[in-house]
Amino acid sequence: MWSFLETLNSNMLNLILFGPPGSGKGTQAENLINKYGILHISTGDLFRYEMGNNTPLGQKAKEYMAKGELVPDEVTIGMLKNKVEANPGVNGIIFDGFPRTIAQAEALDAYLAEKGTEVTALLALEVPEEELIRRLLMRGTTSGRADDQNEEIICNRINVYNTETAPVFDYYESAGKTKRIQGVGTVEEIFDKLVAVLDEVYC
Repeated sequence: MWSFLETLNSNMLNLILFGPPGSGKGTQAENLINKYGILHISTGDLFRYEMGNNTPLGQKAKEYMAKGELVPDEVTIGMLKNKVEANPGVNGIIFDGFPRTIAQAEALDAYLAEKGTEVTALLALEVPEEELIRRLLMRGTTSGRADDQNEEIICNRINVYNTETAPVFDYYESAGKTKRIQGVGTVEEIFDKLVAVLDEVYC
C-alpha cells in the first residue's frame, strides 16, 4: 500500500511562515490551516509531543538538552517526518518555527525533494520593531510569560531572530520563493494579503 509520503507531489501547498516574535505568525497560521486544509507543523509542538511521550527521538532530544547542547537537525527532521507520516491526505504543510538556519533549510529541501515536492513559498510577515515590542508587552499582560514582560529580553529575542534566522529568508529569496507581507493592520486585513499572495503563486 502506497504511503502518503510516496504520493506527495509538487501541487501541494508547502509554506514556511516567517517573522520575528510578535509578528502574528500563530494567528495567521491558524487562518491558513482553516482555509487551505494544510497540516501545521510547529517545532515547539513536535518537541513537546516526542519528549512528553518519551519516544526514541524525544529521548535523544532530552539527552542533548540535558547537556546544554543544541538538538541536532537530524533529530528535528526525524520528528517532522513522524508528524507528516501520521497525517496522510493533507493538501500541504505549513512550517512554523522551522527552518531556523540555512542548514535546516537545506535539510528540509532535501527531504521534500525525496518525496517529489518542494517549498511553495516563504511568507515573511514584516512588522516594525517598535510595533513588535508594543505587541509583546501587551501580550505579556495576559500571557504570564516573563519574556513578554521585559523590554530588554524582547529586544534580545528580536536581535537573535535578525542574526540567526533572517538569513533563511535570503536562502529562499535566491530561489525566488520569498514573499513579503506587511504585518500591520487588523488580523483580517493581513490575512487577505496572505491569501492574495498565495492566489498568485499557487492557483
